[in-house]
Amino acid sequence: MVLYGADWCGDCRRAKAWLNRAGIGFTEIDVEHDERARAEAIDLAGGRRNIPVVVLPGGAVLVEPTNTELATALTIG
Repeated sequence: MVLYGADWCGDCRRAKAWLNRAGIGFTEIDVEHDERARAEAIDLAGGRRNIPVVVLPGGAVLVEPTNTELATALTIG
């Protein structure tokens, strides 16, 4: 799983904390300091500039997901 985000983003910090508490491994890509990663995140999000952008196993994409949306998408409940 991949999470595109930035350190200053509250939703990114929340999503990362939730994933860590749930014991779910992910790769974090900082879009603030990497223009190519930022463009990739925007593309994955269908043109939206919101973060975090989470690419799930299997390729589904969530943009600014809530903890509930993460749990549902990862079938943790």
